[in-house]
Amino acid sequence: MARSALILLEGHRGNGPLYIQAAKGLGLQPITLSADLAQYDYIGEGDSAAICVDTDDFGAVLHECCRIAAKYGIAGITGSTGFDESLYVTVAKLCRHFNLPGPNPKSIEACCDKFVQRQLLAQQDGIPMPAFRLAGNAIEAKAIALEIGLPVIAKPAVGSGSSGVRLCSDVDELAEHVRHLLSTKRRNSHRILIEEFLEGPQFSVNTMGNTVVAVGAAAFGHPPHFVVQETIFPAPLTGDEYSRITDVSQRCLRALGLGWGPANIEFRWTKRGPVVIEVNPRLPGWVTPRLVQLSYGVDLIAEHVKLLIGAECDLRTKHSHIAAARFLVPDRDGILEMINNDGRAAAIPGVAEVKYYVKPNSRIVRKSNYLDAIGHVIVVSPTRTETAAILRRATDLIRWSIAPFPNIDQDA
Repeated sequence: MARSALILLEGHRGNGPLYIQAAKGLGLQPITLSADLAQYDYIGEGDSAAICVDTDDFGAVLHECCRIAAKYGIAGITGSTGFDESLYVTVAKLCRHFNLPGPNPKSIEACCDKFVQRQLLAQQDGIPMPAFRLAGNAIEAKAIALEIGLPVIAKPAVGSGSSGVRLCSDVDELAEHVRHLLSTKRRNSHRILIEEFLEGPQFSVNTMGNTVVAVGAAAFGHPPHFVVQETIFPAPLTGDEYSRITDVSQRCLRALGLGWGPANIEFRWTKRGPVVIEVNPRLPGWVTPRLVQLSYGVDLIAEHVKLLIGAECDLRTKHSHIAAARFLVPDRDGILEMINNDGRAAAIPGVAEVKYYVKPNSRIVRKSNYLDAIGHVIVVSPTRTETAAILRRATDLIRWSIAPFPNIDQDA
């Protein structure tokens, strides 16, 4: 008898294999729908199935889901991608169509538009936010920046993974960046969000339903861009700080109607306390689910799959360790000549994973967002001091070299 299917819209080099593993563990048949199956090297392994379909075409996706329903039956639908939030609108609509557990489509759609999200959060008392305005051109952006006060953050109203996000120190820099954003072909590129720049450490809150499961801290590279360099769970917070950030997180969930499924809320801790950067109506990408499992003993992806099929999930902390990840981010463009893979870093006690995303002879073209990382190192130990020492020792053993592009024409 055919197993019921868990449908995954698109994949993810980190979360994708974990969703497939969780589905199989629950006796489900994982099936990935993707516009480009070749980009996921894990698809097709074992008995996982995949179908090529334009995931931006709701009608085409619905057609494939109906075919799957006729053959297997559908236990649940979600997206294993960590960053394309527009897919979660499709996921929510599909769940409603097939009468499956899932998020509210209107809540997801509103949350994916960062300006609409800000407006909804502003209507709820007790949610500190940066000053913000919407600009449609460089002239409007300049006027808003002078009103809010420089420096400001300029970013697309719709987007994720820090794509297009830039700290602008003066109006000329702002105008240039806004014109660049307006010239791109991304969806809704004509709407630019201008926000007050917040200084302070960054924190990430991971929730499931209305429950705060984990709180982590993140460190970024040098401005004007925001490329994650390191993240650690749990975040170094006092009991009072944890209570404050938990309270604001739950207010955000209520304001946005995100009482079902996973969400990820980003904060900067300023003189005002925790200030909301943005709310993502999904599990975070990167290696966050792995870090949460190592530090708290909670498998966010497995528990999410349980929720998708209507089963009871268990979000209780099982243990308390300190887990951290360092991302390997190059400082130049060019051809990756070498990245050592002699196993010494992975062999250090406490190192949970060393993973490279690229191979020698790959072209390195930095985009000033999450795609800049070429690998990561994950470590875990009982204490912060020990975790920091293991992470430093492991990353010190990793070397790579990048040669300039052969000529200007090829670079172009």
